[in-house]
Amino acid sequence: MHRRTLVAGTVSAVVAAAAPGTASTRRIGMTDVTRLQEKFAAVVASDHQHGGQLDIEQRAIRLANQALNLQNAGSATQRVRSTLYATAASFRSSAMWAAIDGRRFQDAIAHMQEAQTLAELSGDQAIKFRIWSHAGSLYRHMGRSADARAANDVARNLHITRRDPMFASLGLARQMAIQGVAHERGGLPRVFDHAQTAMARADRDAFRPVWLHAFYDEAELHSLALTAYLAAGDWPTAEYHAHQCLRVLRPHMKRSRAIATSRLAQAQLAQGDVDTATHTAMKVSAEAATQHARVSRMLQEFTAALRATAPGSESVRTWTEQTAAWRATA
Repeated sequence: MHRRTLVAGTVSAVVAAAAPGTASTRRIGMTDVTRLQEKFAAVVASDHQHGGQLDIEQRAIRLANQALNLQNAGSATQRVRSTLYATAASFRSSAMWAAIDGRRFQDAIAHMQEAQTLAELSGDQAIKFRIWSHAGSLYRHMGRSADARAANDVARNLHITRRDPMFASLGLARQMAIQGVAHERGGLPRVFDHAQTAMARADRDAFRPVWLHAFYDEAELHSLALTAYLAAGDWPTAEYHAHQCLRVLRPHMKRSRAIATSRLAQAQLAQGDVDTATHTAMKVSAEAATQHARVSRMLQEFTAALRATAPGSESVRTWTEQTAAWRATA
């Protein structure tokens, strides 16, 4: 199946899925939905292991379609139908994030539009937050900081952020990353403090969606601060947040570790610490260095900066040998 076929979808097709099949007498219940949601947890786990891969994106699309097909498989209560739409929106938002992470931005926009429609049909505040928050990240990666801010503001203005400080904290943390790209360095410490305070106020035992529980914690807060300060050109503060992120990062978050390590190396190199920066960059796994689009791009930027900073040095020779070894194993 061609990728464009997987990505393509229309609002009319989504709405058509709402009508139950008249020929079926099957009753669709929460047990059916739960089976799909268990598969969603597996998609989220794969993303944290590998991130940005096309197969994760395609698997999420197929599972979103399964959720919509289930709408037509029999009768169901309104609660079940709403939950199915939310589940389909969750899968589409995961496809969207995989495309963002793989720098397939046009595909990500298509997934975003489908996910937004499904989220509206579901009425689920949490998935609406995820999609608009992802939209802010998408536009940030595309260099469209005004659009990124507007999208993130939609997420932050949802009433779920007033009900649960953890959502408010994530909205603030992503605002910080957007401000960094816009070079608004002065406001970053205040926003970080607000995000940290909101996280501390959140009830740790409250029920939250699996996607939020799976990634947003102290490490991710520091990771977004690292992103912000690196973009704003405050290298020492970026380095501080990188160390804090890596100190508390959960072991299975391989994609996040590779990203934070690459950014740490960039911050160290920008301060002129060539040998330390090279040693740091060499800690990135071969898989992440060669197969993850974001990490590969960051390491390419590191290579160019290293050669410009210390041309002909031993560090450059060591790094060149390392990248050649990675390519040989790819």
